[in-house]
Amino acid sequence: MDVDDVEQSLLQQFSCMGTTDKDVLISQLQKIVGNQLNETTASFFLDMNNWNLQAAVCSYFDFESPNKLPSMAFVEDVTIGEGESVPPCTRFTKTWRIQNSGEESWPPGCCLRFTHGDQLCAPDRVLVESLEPKHCTDVSVEMVSPQEAGIYQSKWRMSTATGTFFGEIIWVILTVAEGGTLALTQQLCHLSELGSQPRNEETSLNPFGTLNRTSVLTTLSPFQEPVQQQDGDSNMTC
Repeated sequence: MDVDDVEQSLLQQFSCMGTTDKDVLISQLQKIVGNQLNETTASFFLDMNNWNLQAAVCSYFDFESPNKLPSMAFVEDVTIGEGESVPPCTRFTKTWRIQNSGEESWPPGCCLRFTHGDQLCAPDRVLVESLEPKHCTDVSVEMVSPQEAGIYQSKWRMSTATGTFFGEIIWVILTVAEGGTLALTQQLCHLSELGSQPRNEETSLNPFGTLNRTSVLTTLSPFQEPVQQQDGDSNMTC
């Protein structure tokens, strides 16, 4: 309900009411500002204003009227999904998909900020584009996995330019293990992008061509069998 509408429609009610019954005052405050106001909150605003109904209404709208914080909902993990692990000391990109779940566009200067846990050698914040209502965007942070195997957690939150947090909490839950697949997955995606280059560059860019097949397998596959070298050379693994 708009403040001006409240003032116009309820001035007469205020002038006529002289009750000191707290239950009645709570009920009247709920009717004026909306039934979404529970009894405890209504009692708080009334008690803060010495049980003056008009003052309590003004306090309530003063509390609600400042610019509301933006809204953000976490949609999904784009990289490092459930069951995906990363080798130790490996650089990788963590990406989340988020949505402006509110009714207004985000103000300029919003960013995703590290707030708690293992920072994973990442910057502590990354700027995020201003989103229109109900639009989604992908936010990426460059990270490096720790040297020791284990499970690591990192907590991130969206923030306004003035430093006020908003929206759902975003987590990185990272499993570090020898033979982790995340680096391989991201490298293969990069190679797939290279493979989409013009055909006249196919020989130099296609890692699965005849000349480059062995070197790519040796570099990227942690699961390959030992490669037998010619001319009596010793076995060699990746």
